Amino acid sequence: MKLHSYNRKKAVFVCFCMILFSVFLMGRLVYLMICQAEHYSYLAEALHERERSIKAPRGKIYDRNGNILADNEAVCSISVIHSQITDEEQVISVLCEYLEKNEAEIRKKVEKNSVRETIATNVEKELADQIRELDIAGIKVDEDYKRYYPYGSLASKVLGFTGADNQGIVGIEVKYDSILAGTSGSIHTVTDAKGIEIADMAETRVEPVPGRNLVTSIDLNIQKYATQAALKVQEEKSANRVNIIIMNPQNGEIYAMVDVPEYDLNEPYQFNRDIDTTGLSEEEKMNLLNNMWRNFNINDTYEPGSTFKVVTSTAALETGAVSLQDTFFCPGYKIVEDRRIRCHKTTGHGSEDFLHALMNSCNPAFMEIGERVGAENMYATYKKLGLFEKTGVDLPGEANSIMHKLEDIGPVELATMSFGQSIQITPIQFITAAATVVNGGNKITPHIGIAVTDSNGDMVEKLSYPVSEQVISKETADTVRGMLESVVSEGSGSNAAIEGYRIGGKTATSEKLPRGTGKYISSFLGFAPADHPQVIALILIDEPVGVYYGGTIAAPVIRDIFSNILPYLGIEPEIAEDTQESE
Repeated sequence: MKLHSYNRKKAVFVCFCMILFSVFLMGRLVYLMICQAEHYSYLAEALHERERSIKAPRGKIYDRNGNILADNEAVCSISVIHSQITDEEQVISVLCEYLEKNEAEIRKKVEKNSVRETIATNVEKELADQIRELDIAGIKVDEDYKRYYPYGSLASKVLGFTGADNQGIVGIEVKYDSILAGTSGSIHTVTDAKGIEIADMAETRVEPVPGRNLVTSIDLNIQKYATQAALKVQEEKSANRVNIIIMNPQNGEIYAMVDVPEYDLNEPYQFNRDIDTTGLSEEEKMNLLNNMWRNFNINDTYEPGSTFKVVTSTAALETGAVSLQDTFFCPGYKIVEDRRIRCHKTTGHGSEDFLHALMNSCNPAFMEIGERVGAENMYATYKKLGLFEKTGVDLPGEANSIMHKLEDIGPVELATMSFGQSIQITPIQFITAAATVVNGGNKITPHIGIAVTDSNGDMVEKLSYPVSEQVISKETADTVRGMLESVVSEGSGSNAAIEGYRIGGKTATSEKLPRGTGKYISSFLGFAPADHPQVIALILIDEPVGVYYGGTIAAPVIRDIFSNILPYLGIEPEIAEDTQESE
């Protein structure tokens, strides 16, 4: 009796479980068929759909006048889909013939049982169209774009280039990649269970969205003038490199930035000089390429030498430590602690006032000026001029200055700082600091990008940059600017003078580290017109052979550039009153 009751309970329990399980299955089926129908329908379609990417055309880069500096060239990519190939040998033969590639390499990809294998990219469109017209099963030809630079190596260290995926690698291309890069599209094809396209099913396309364009402050003609001048002096002086920055000191717009030798933007992996790469590792080759792509104006520091007396003069006047009436005596050297630090004029300049100390570029006088200013006040001026921070220029990899800690500055350090030694700054930092002085005291942000436009050329955004007004007094700025005009009209910068124009500037000849090697950087800072500067320029000539004085070899380069670009910018020469004709 008990056994019978147990069996009946067991049967009821089993029956209950079966009913419960059936209810669960029915509920799950309803959920999948109704609630998840769309999801699983999508997955089912995806099993029979193949997608190929369509690259978006990258935004163009323009100079300030609408000249195209970086463009796109229509090319194609060639790929194979293994499941759609009906004759492997035919595919291999055609691809080898048309693309002139290694047969073993192509055969490996053709025979590989994968969804898709890329055979070649950046194939000329005419050649790709010929392959497309053969209509061979398994070969796919898709439109593509590659970056094209109409002016080759011009402004290469500024523009930079893109990689195989059309993304920016260096320069403006990477800095503004989010603006220039578009959104890729796609081609969708329907296949059967074996992955073979169904002939009657049309392709569907999602069109790519082109990138936006960047309008830059670069002026193509000024960039050409500066590049030609740099190449000429580099060849004449057998220099390692020549750097030139030309900028509007009022707003920070960079008209030209040169760092020769440049490299071919259309062939960025080819060295710009003869290099024996035999035995070099890939890492070593890559280091050489990175060095070739490097923009010294932004990425590296140097000792500015006597051009830095512009900063020391500003500190002296801004703090009231020195006036124009103060005089100094130069015997040709100055003893600082245990150091005998000489002047470039070994016989000395004798007695001179502040203005003539700057005009003569006299080191002993500036060491005394630095001593009067003091380290704390000197550093306060450096800070005002932005010499402790990056400028914020819109180029990648900007370096920062290398300065003594304030507590480590002794008499020798203060003396050498005063004439531009024992500190390191970047060229862009220095020209920006100098621009602050000559524009009346406003610290601007140097920049390349000025506007963003859409694919139709319509304005999307006008770019803006920080400005700190009156970081130094207008009185100080006006005084220093007038002193620098005298340096060109009567002093060491006379080789930069241009008849009819008021030019200001400062020369420098700085010995490179380690001292005693006889290697120098010759430089000149110039601006015009001196009473209201519209253009400022800096040139550095690295390790010139023979005569190396900045006033002799660097100043004339800026003179020649200004002779070309001042009239081009609409800056007319002034006519002296005594030469004007009477009406």
